[in-house]
Amino acid sequence: MGLFVQAFLAALPLLATIVLIGGFLWPAQKAMPIAWALAALLAAVVWQVDLVRVLASGMQGALIALDILVILFGAVLVLNIMQSSGAMGVINKGLQGVTADRRVQVLIIAYAFGAFIEGAAGFGTPAALAAPLLIGLGFPPLAAAVVALICNSTPVSFGAVGTPIMVGLRAAVDGLLPAEMPIADFLVYVGHWVALLHFLIGLLVPLIAVMVLTRYYGKSRSVKEGLQAAPFALFSALAFLVPYFITSRIAPELPSVIGGIISLPVIILASRAGFMTPKSPWEFDEKWESGWGKPPETVEENAGKEAPMSLFLAWLPYVVIGLILVATRMGVGQDVLRGVTLSWSGIFGVPGINYTMMPLWLPGTPFVLAAFLAAFMYRMKFERVMTDFSKTFKRVGPAAVALVFAVGVVRIMMNSGVNLSGYEGMILVMSRFTADVVGGAWPLVAPFIGVAGAFISGSNTVSNILFGGFQYSIASLLGISHVITAALQVVGGALGNMICVHNLVAVAAVAGVLGLEGKMIRINLAPCLILTFLAGLLGLLLIYVIGAGVF
Repeated sequence: MGLFVQAFLAALPLLATIVLIGGFLWPAQKAMPIAWALAALLAAVVWQVDLVRVLASGMQGALIALDILVILFGAVLVLNIMQSSGAMGVINKGLQGVTADRRVQVLIIAYAFGAFIEGAAGFGTPAALAAPLLIGLGFPPLAAAVVALICNSTPVSFGAVGTPIMVGLRAAVDGLLPAEMPIADFLVYVGHWVALLHFLIGLLVPLIAVMVLTRYYGKSRSVKEGLQAAPFALFSALAFLVPYFITSRIAPELPSVIGGIISLPVIILASRAGFMTPKSPWEFDEKWESGWGKPPETVEENAGKEAPMSLFLAWLPYVVIGLILVATRMGVGQDVLRGVTLSWSGIFGVPGINYTMMPLWLPGTPFVLAAFLAAFMYRMKFERVMTDFSKTFKRVGPAAVALVFAVGVVRIMMNSGVNLSGYEGMILVMSRFTADVVGGAWPLVAPFIGVAGAFISGSNTVSNILFGGFQYSIASLLGISHVITAALQVVGGALGNMICVHNLVAVAAVAGVLGLEGKMIRINLAPCLILTFLAGLLGLLLIYVIGAGVF
């Protein structure tokens, strides 16, 4: 069997995912089990992998998915308790009334506040929270949804306390690295380069969001009115990106959290002082187009009702989470937390297929603790807390199915190298064929793979799971930096969030513009592709010039 045929067969599970989710618009929880079954069938029949090894690989994937689900559950639980207690309503009110300029409002709510929520919760929550806030301020629902998605790109790589890198990419490359490169060090190095790439292209993101706003929703339909806010947009970008970049060198779980929590008050204070803000405020065209949508009746409910509490008390659960993560990632109690492990060596008796969880070290654990703390501080009734638990389980359920089978697909493909067919493993076969076709120009292509993964799966984490090992193997075959190539994958996955189907539907639902997802994609596609192309150009420069010799 030739290399092309091998590569085509190996890619079938991923191609099936693209067709089912991207083409037929199936939800991931329905598409991924089919992709899993296809991967298992190909491994057993074509690659002649022992059936027990195939099943052990699938189980390994399901167990690895638990790490992600603990984080997702904790993040969503805190968010639900914050909303039902009224704490989120207090935070929302604190963000309103700062400025009348719609361009500045975007930078405060969609960019800075959205970045913090992405860092703390991730998984599509920032845009779903920011859009109703903007609508409540008088934004056309379609405009609110579009700019919220554009702004929710740079923070995504470190979203949900670093899940796309620290958990998603780990699941994809664990077992591929040489013995002399510990996976923890590899992930930290990837985070450094991800932060650098995002810093360079992220300077443009706030300005692009503002320009899209004025181009499509202003009276003159001109980007010039957006450019008038360029100084303040650049200032806002730096207010977020400087602490974001610095924190990536300290604790990879926290760049988006710290960047958001620092930039939010900085941008608010600067706008109140008139520092670098446009001379005159900008307003929407008075004649709203019919396709702009009408504010849904549930905006206040989605944003969270206000409760009689101080702004500090409302923010306190997130402050506690940040303090715990910063302290532990800088060494406080680290050995104790890492010392508690749950392991399964030789799953189903297959040597080399193992799993280890450190439950106290997982970033999701502080979220669960903060959720109980919040319920106590806000004096919530037991029934209300149980309702929030139920809502969280219902929301996490579909994601659990998708993640269990998505990680399972990758682990089956990665473990297919031990077989009776004599073929190389499925991922290595795909990588070898792709390397032969694309060659040294791969750094330009790499971020677009990340975009495609996010588009079809709705998640940077899942994109990294699906394609992280593929990217790593191509880097090995081409002899280029594994770290920077992986960083390009992660950055692409983050940029893909502004057009991914999952996020579009979620934001359209809360904004009351369901059915306009196609229009949202058409508007956001150009910013996504431009920024991804810039990331690719930077990738070429970093790999072949600045970062030559980086592992």
